[in-house]
Amino acid sequence: MGVKQDNADPGQILPPIEQELSNELDPKLKKYLRGEGTNLEVLKDKKLKSQLSVREELYGISAKAAAKAEEWLMPSEGGYLEVEGIEKPWRINQHSISSEINISSLKNQHDIIIPDLGPYTLDFNSSGRYMAVAGRKGHLAVLDMKNMSLIKEMQVRETVRDIVFLHNELFFAAAQKKYPYIYNRDGIELHCLKEHGSVLRLQFLKSHFLLASINKFGQLHYQDVTMGEMIGNIRTGLGRSDVMQVNPFNGVVALGHSGGTVSMWKPTSAAPLVKMLCHPGPVSAMAFHPNGHLMATSGKERKIKIWDVRKFEVLQTIPGHARALDFSQKGLLAAGNGSFVQIFGDLSESQHYSRYMGHSMVKGYQIGKVLFRPYEDVLVLGHSMGWSSILIPGSGEPNFDTWVANPYETSKQRREKEVRSLLDKLPSETIMLNPSKIGTMRPVNKKEKQTKQEIAAEMEAAVEAVKDTAFKNKTKGRNKASKRAKKRKELIERVKRPLLERQLKEDEKLAKKPKISEKENALPTALQRFASKKATA
Repeated sequence: MGVKQDNADPGQILPPIEQELSNELDPKLKKYLRGEGTNLEVLKDKKLKSQLSVREELYGISAKAAAKAEEWLMPSEGGYLEVEGIEKPWRINQHSISSEINISSLKNQHDIIIPDLGPYTLDFNSSGRYMAVAGRKGHLAVLDMKNMSLIKEMQVRETVRDIVFLHNELFFAAAQKKYPYIYNRDGIELHCLKEHGSVLRLQFLKSHFLLASINKFGQLHYQDVTMGEMIGNIRTGLGRSDVMQVNPFNGVVALGHSGGTVSMWKPTSAAPLVKMLCHPGPVSAMAFHPNGHLMATSGKERKIKIWDVRKFEVLQTIPGHARALDFSQKGLLAAGNGSFVQIFGDLSESQHYSRYMGHSMVKGYQIGKVLFRPYEDVLVLGHSMGWSSILIPGSGEPNFDTWVANPYETSKQRREKEVRSLLDKLPSETIMLNPSKIGTMRPVNKKEKQTKQEIAAEMEAAVEAVKDTAFKNKTKGRNKASKRAKKRKELIERVKRPLLERQLKEDEKLAKKPKISEKENALPTALQRFASKKATA
């Protein structure tokens, strides 16, 4: 049994389920269509008209297939807080949100208070399921955020400044008092990286398998974790820096310095790729947008700046100070300072950030790290008394790609992914400001030869310009017509000389080229060297 619409073709009768599905897909088709269709009625060429009509039909079929795949493969949709009338979204607190959400989301709101071991820093793996936390007093732990269970915790009995996951959740690196150490998930020490020295910040480049660190002497180190080889050891020469971030688009490491500058580095260059003055005072925090084109920096002069990294110019300046910054997968910006965190959003998608949400903690807590959890609407705050997790609607990507990050992957899938990522590992030479240049052809810098007519026209224009030259009136006897004509002739010859010399050089080059006989010319280029040559007397 089918549903038949008025004024519809008999062949377009669809079953009720298919009809309902097609009605849902119609608004989604606009996203995948390639603009407005071509007006084929104005074309007179029948062959071109038929080719374009087939092409337009294929575009429509592919758009419908993409919209249908989105219906089944991307069931969840992201969204932000919606308010009515004069309500403001930043006035909605976490207590109001918790009363409106389900039980599974409610477990993402929690506070872990460990006052004796803080302040705490943290890191997530690429899927967002596992979290590694490190307390300044030596407390290290790995947690499963899906089951809210503790996998492993240990006490290293010395200062820990930073922690970062490596290529998966089985390994993590901790920047301890003297050297950084690499541990596995069971807490077993695997490596002590003594060449790095006393490290302040750590970052891991997932596509290149490089562990980057900056120590207290301002030395930047790159180490390949697959072979254990030290790829780069760079003296920045800009002093101590504890602000370090990696651009996810190109793998360039950015450092914030006490002079207000931000420098960008790659392991194969001893000089910075870019050195830009962002603030008049020290840089206190920095973060990159997931697309790699936007950068947020905070300075001690109480200003947060949004930069376009492609043009190296300021897009927006937001008043306020931040000790920690982070961008979410959907582009929200979290700025933490003291016991208060603010979230800014580009809700109009015009690269203009406005206040979206805020959260105030217990007075006296000092926020040192803010980090959005991937694929969840969760923001985790590392502070002086432990860590806290709050809900930020619209911050995470609602649909995950199992080829990129799978929160539910098995041990077999993890092993296969590890082998695949090692095969796809990028060499350190591919780190550059514009990685889209890789695989393109280098432009040929050949100067176009001028034709004889163009040279003659250029010479005529130069001669005409000289003919109109006005001479100064000189004393009696030195202002004769013959002397004026002689000077004008000398000027014309002086203008012609470089053009004539250039033409003479080109003629000499042509004369030096060996002439190919008609017999050799008849052969293909590859066989001309085998042609019989006439014996010279």
